[in-house]
Amino acid sequence: MLVTRISALTGIKHTIDLPITLEELLEYDRGGLLIQDAFPNLTVAQREFFKTGITEEEWNNEFNGIED
Repeated sequence: MLVTRISALTGIKHTIDLPITLEELLEYDRGGLLIQDAFPNLTVAQREFFKTGITEEEWNNEFNGIED
């Protein structure tokens, strides 16, 4: 499913094809599920994009080299 978000980090609009179904999306939108439970097939980076619009590339560019 194509998902479009605006990055909370850069303000850039991105569209990514995520392996989610309409049923999963509707269930998540109803509330009560953690994102990792609603979309178990998504990677951590894909879940971050879904929630914040931040792509893995943006995340790595911004935070690579920063120690915990």
